[in-house]
Amino acid sequence: MATGRDPSIEGSPGTGDERSGGSRGVEPDYRFTLANERTFLAWIRTALALIAGAVAVLHLVPLDWHTGVQLAIGFALTGLAIVITVYAPLRWLRVQKAMRREQPLPMTALPVITAVGVAVVCAVVLFGNYWS
Repeated sequence: MATGRDPSIEGSPGTGDERSGGSRGVEPDYRFTLANERTFLAWIRTALALIAGAVAVLHLVPLDWHTGVQLAIGFALTGLAIVITVYAPLRWLRVQKAMRREQPLPMTALPVITAVGVAVVCAVVLFGNYWS
């Protein structure tokens, strides 16, 4: 008896709609889905590294800096980590939806935000070394 399913995808647990939680489109190649997930995890690792840097600046490394500079660097690193942690899953979802709909991948501001944030922190670190 015919089930209406494509025999070439026999063994597949269901259509892309069923597995995507209702998102329209077709299931993308699993390699692209995994690459998208790896990118997401890389952003999370970046956020964790920024938090580790903030903890080091604020509590672990004995710096001979002005307290305000030290706090500014710690809060800037923590703020950047929060932005990345919030934005990374949104980016992952947007890319996944674009791949399902076979659309061009959306541009993201996250690399620019991260680059500008790290550049600002670098500038403050240089400033902190000379203002103590």
